[in-house]
Amino acid sequence: MSAKLDPVRLAGRTLSNTNHICAFFNSPEEQYKVLMPFFKDGYDQGEMLFHVVDSRLHKDHRCACQQGGIDVDAAEASGQLLLNDWESTYLRDGYFDVDRMIRTLEDTLASSRDRFPRVRVTGNMEWALETAPGVKDVIEYEAKLNYMLPRYADAFVCVYDLNRHSGSVVMDILRTHPMVIIAGVLQENPLYVPPDEFMEHLRQRKVGKEQGATEATAPAA
Repeated sequence: MSAKLDPVRLAGRTLSNTNHICAFFNSPEEQYKVLMPFFKDGYDQGEMLFHVVDSRLHKDHRCACQQGGIDVDAAEASGQLLLNDWESTYLRDGYFDVDRMIRTLEDTLASSRDRFPRVRVTGNMEWALETAPGVKDVIEYEAKLNYMLPRYADAFVCVYDLNRHSGSVVMDILRTHPMVIIAGVLQENPLYVPPDEFMEHLRQRKVGKEQGATEATAPAA
């Protein structure tokens, strides 16, 4: 029988029955102020920290973790801290594939379980602003995670820079996360839509766009 896990504290609250969180920030400073205690708690409890960050910001991320009380060199050497870049995770082989990424996450969770009681996954999501094929499927990806994540005790925080994402994307992101961090506070998300319902919404949206494109290119009567 596995040992009982301690509750996860994040942004002033304890996670209860959901573990898929979107976090909106206006600056890296705000992001680390809110998330670093979450990282440090996991580190202190012997959990794995799986972070996906823009490769250009790896040095800054390591410095922030070190300043937050994490022995970065030791944690990376032991595998407790796994710092990945977008190109080797979300954009492997130069494109984004929703189902492949979900399998990657499940494989990461499965392979870590014999060494770590829980994984705290944090991904900075600005890779979805890149020009690689498939990045526009980020909303579908976030929705489909809600089928997979309830089977696990691990915590997933999807980090979004409010200065870089459009209002329409932010609204879709809100609809795909049961909990949200806004202004540094974790709260239940009243805009959340269950995955079956949201996937049907995406399907109808796609059909509408295809019909609109067909009508636009049809010859005039």
